[in-house]
Amino acid sequence: MIASSTIITFIQRAVTQGIPLLYGSTGEILTEKSGNLNLGIPGIMYIGGISGVIGAFFYEESLASSADANAFLAIFIPLICCLLGSVIMGFVYSFLTVTLRANQNVTGLAITTFGVGFGNFFGGSLIKITGSDVPSVVLTTTSSYFKTTLPFADSLGWFGQIFLSYGFLAYLAIIIAIICAFFFNHTRGGLHLRAVGESPATADADGINVNRSKYLATCIGAGIAGLGGLYYVMDYACGVWSNDAFGDRGWLAIALVIFAVWQPNLGIIGSILFGGLYIVYLYVPGLALRAQELFKMLPYVITILILIFVSIRKKKENQGPASLGLSYFREER
Repeated sequence: MIASSTIITFIQRAVTQGIPLLYGSTGEILTEKSGNLNLGIPGIMYIGGISGVIGAFFYEESLASSADANAFLAIFIPLICCLLGSVIMGFVYSFLTVTLRANQNVTGLAITTFGVGFGNFFGGSLIKITGSDVPSVVLTTTSSYFKTTLPFADSLGWFGQIFLSYGFLAYLAIIIAIICAFFFNHTRGGLHLRAVGESPATADADGINVNRSKYLATCIGAGIAGLGGLYYVMDYACGVWSNDAFGDRGWLAIALVIFAVWQPNLGIIGSILFGGLYIVYLYVPGLALRAQELFKMLPYVITILILIFVSIRKKKENQGPASLGLSYFREER
């Protein structure tokens, strides 16, 4: 019989594992609704994380002691640096694919490669500045503000532990996903964006500015995805940056888009499920190392099965945008 404390701990860890995936998938869904396939999400999440770390690092360096830290600045500076770095990468992707009409797959993969290299370079530089014997940067002061939970969570027993024991970025991820779902289904702007993703020529003929829609969706989506990187460092990793520590979370976020059939609200449930599957091997006693790696494949296996199931059913509402990954040439309209 599994102890209730073990179940509660597993759910908590599944949520914290899933939040970066939820940020990444929500940002990618917003991007893909415009017809852009951004495989640069893993790199953008990496850049979002390191940008926030750079801002937090120099803020902490400016303090005489940790007691002098201001809660607003400790959160605002890393947050704005993260968004700035992520949105810039979204703009670069948009410029290359929308304006210059570069191949979206190649551009996305190039941004992922650049993002990981960018993060590792500046992460390594910060490690050298600190002179640390351990290959990591520790930002305890700023991280403590990101990890702050509701003061009464512990007094509510299992309910408080499961639902109220997370930092504000976890709840922000859920709120953003719900807002995006509402935007797509209940607003004129969402209808226009979906029209651009389905048939940009038709949307253009109807007076919708296709390029502007793609730019906005991609840049905002990149900003949302970048927050996943910031959450991972400041909350999940307790303010510790280590090069190549993200693993395959960026690719899991892209897989989650397919699992959620391009619906951000389903991404909330899917992210927790993926987070749980990602760590379930830790709760299976006596697993060999090879078996652990097989368990880590479960999110991808389930995504493939969902993709096959959706393809067989061929229901329109469960398919991606019709023009996904295709450049729009207005002169061919």
